[in-house]
Amino acid sequence: MRVAVIIVAAGRGHRAGGEIPKQYISLCGKTILERTIENFAKVPYIDLIQCVIHPDDRELYDLSTQLLIQENQAIPLLDPALGGTTRQKSVMNGLQSLAQDEPDLVLIHDAARPFITPKHIEEIIMAATDHGAVVPVLPVVDTVKLLSENKIKETIDRNSLVLAQTPQAFRYKLIYMAHKRMEAQEMTDDSAIAESCGVQVLTIPGEESNFKITTHEDLQKAENMIKNNLTDMRSGLGYDVHAFEEGNQVILGGITIAHDQKLKGHSDADVALHALTDAVLGAIGEGDIGHHFPPSDDQWKGADSDIFLKHAAQLVKEKGGIISNIDLTIICETPKISPHTQAMRENIARILDITPSRVSIKATTTERLGFTGRKEGIAAQAIATVRLPE
Repeated sequence: MRVAVIIVAAGRGHRAGGEIPKQYISLCGKTILERTIENFAKVPYIDLIQCVIHPDDRELYDLSTQLLIQENQAIPLLDPALGGTTRQKSVMNGLQSLAQDEPDLVLIHDAARPFITPKHIEEIIMAATDHGAVVPVLPVVDTVKLLSENKIKETIDRNSLVLAQTPQAFRYKLIYMAHKRMEAQEMTDDSAIAESCGVQVLTIPGEESNFKITTHEDLQKAENMIKNNLTDMRSGLGYDVHAFEEGNQVILGGITIAHDQKLKGHSDADVALHALTDAVLGAIGEGDIGHHFPPSDDQWKGADSDIFLKHAAQLVKEKGGIISNIDLTIICETPKISPHTQAMRENIARILDITPSRVSIKATTTERLGFTGRKEGIAAQAIATVRLPE
């Protein structure tokens, strides 16, 4: 049996309040769409994953999925189909794109439901295999009122009401033909289309966590859910030194600072970012910067050190974690650091995809003692705190 998934990601999501469609908003280092695809990719029964995107969003889509593809070359992710002017038309475009593969079952899911669990997906597939049309639902727990001109007309018996979720699963030919038949009518979801064609749709219990992100409040709820699962707190320590040599500027924290010397090193010799990189790598048990970027390798000669820090941050992301805090101390007599700390904070926050409030930068001297006191070079030490899932 061949099983396909259509992930509907063509909406604009304006109610979430972001500058980009909500499915491409980052939640603790991964976009909503990336998290959604990832959960379906973990299910061994799924043979095809077909996203349906807005025609203007191809670049956002590629950025959102490139890591998934890099990590798992076997992921069954098809080239995205383009959405229509309504969700119903977008689903139809997704169904049509699967016509040449003609799967036995198709699951249709909202991209903005990133917390669907692989276990629940398997349950839906098993139920659809037996019954042909399945929708996960939640009971209505609040009292329901019927209104007329803002006045209560009557109380509805909630025992006969449920809230429909996705993914909704159907035999492919069944839902494809139903969509074709009801193309001229606007329906609220795919099960409504099936029902209108006389299909008996089975319901199974849904998951409370599988909510649809719609508003800014939903985004906050989603982020809190992720953070609450990151209970493995770790810290790493980084330390680095670089000597001065003839030059006219130094690079610290990715910021170029005019000076009568420069720092000597194989890369750009950014001692601050090197210490930070080691701190992040240390927190996740991934060795040091030299292990990942050997100074004997000529490809790193003169390289920007933000490459190293981005790599360390990416390793945290791949482990499902987030960087919680960075504390960096730069030790030198010259140049003067304080005028540049805010620019460094903002740049490091950008590299790590965290807020500047999670980056602390301090500068100190050794009271003219040691090699830094003699103005022979600069040292930096850093502590990184990360949160990982248990």
